[in-house]
Amino acid sequence: MDLLDAKTAYLLALLLIFALPWLAWRLFRTDDVAPLPVVQIVAGILFGPAIAGALLPAAHDAVFQPAVIANLNGIAFWAVIVFLWLAGIELDLKKAWSGRRETAVTAGFALAMPLAMGAATAHLLLQWQPGLIGPKAEEWQFVAGVGMGCAVTALPILMLLMEKIGILRTALGQRVLRYASLDDIAIWVVLALILVDTDRLLHQAGFLVGFAVLAPWVRKGLRALGDTDRWALGLVWLLACALASDAAGLHFMVGAFLAGVIIDRQWFKEEHYDLVRHHVLLLMMPVFFLSTGLRTEWDAGGATVFIVAAVLLAASVSGKLLGVRIAGRLLGWKPGEAHVIGWLLQTKALIEIIFATILLDKGVISADMFTALLLMAVSSTVLTIPMVRKRAAAVVASANGD
Repeated sequence: MDLLDAKTAYLLALLLIFALPWLAWRLFRTDDVAPLPVVQIVAGILFGPAIAGALLPAAHDAVFQPAVIANLNGIAFWAVIVFLWLAGIELDLKKAWSGRRETAVTAGFALAMPLAMGAATAHLLLQWQPGLIGPKAEEWQFVAGVGMGCAVTALPILMLLMEKIGILRTALGQRVLRYASLDDIAIWVVLALILVDTDRLLHQAGFLVGFAVLAPWVRKGLRALGDTDRWALGLVWLLACALASDAAGLHFMVGAFLAGVIIDRQWFKEEHYDLVRHHVLLLMMPVFFLSTGLRTEWDAGGATVFIVAAVLLAASVSGKLLGVRIAGRLLGWKPGEAHVIGWLLQTKALIEIIFATILLDKGVISADMFTALLLMAVSSTVLTIPMVRKRAAAVVASANGD
């Protein structure tokens, strides 16, 4: 098949990624298992070279030309920067601090157990398939990175799923958000440690010091501005943090997330904030999913990647459920709570993809491991709603004394 004109190919690629997932979501009514963002993630993987590229190589090469991929990557970078900024704003540190003992115990076990089991699994996988490690990684970075990948919880998708099953505004839903928020903080701290470059340690320390010095002044300025100017200054701060963190040797996504963490969500009008988040998910993030899917590979063999993904899924699910069950025993939870909370915290999807993308960009993991982590993230997220829908209502009723 002859190469298409670059502009035609670009528009066709956008048409595919926006039209097909939406049609599949609507026609097959997947909301009870996978909301639209999850379907878009799956579509991105299907459009990648590992599947569409293998089945229809000529058509795939005609549409996804280097120039088209470069343009898509530009949109994808901006989409994920804004998304992570919003995710940082969404993180309510005050709520995470409330109920400190229960939150710390639950979040600690919910993070530590899948991290430990994922790290042990990563070490064993590396003995079996040495090619899973990235070209720039020490073994400890690979083991820690994959272990943390098994422990990730995606706060934005978690909120979406809890809204779907009607527990977001309940006491149980707010508890789960607190646990996930504290784990979110720990995840990014561990990621920063994994990415520390001893040759550029001074630059990275300089970025963190500069961030800490400027953050109070930025907060003061944002509070003093009106809503429109607050958005403008917030975006300038976002880009400055992303640029500075990348220049210091940390990933630009780390800076984007940190830029949002120091901003309070209540400073923005709720309807404006929700509209921006909705439009980012609707208009921009599907391009990131497609861009991510184009990076999936199965160089080590399709069966191997699926085996790795299945083993990681088992480590992630069992570790998370065990950690939450231990916390529930220590805190005296009611029957059924540990099951529901443990499965809700399995939700990975967006943040796992972003986390894995950073590890791939920094050479910590190989393309095969990247693909396995994506498959694991999608599988764990798809499992969440079916595993909690029936029990959630009973647990909420019990918590309310009904």
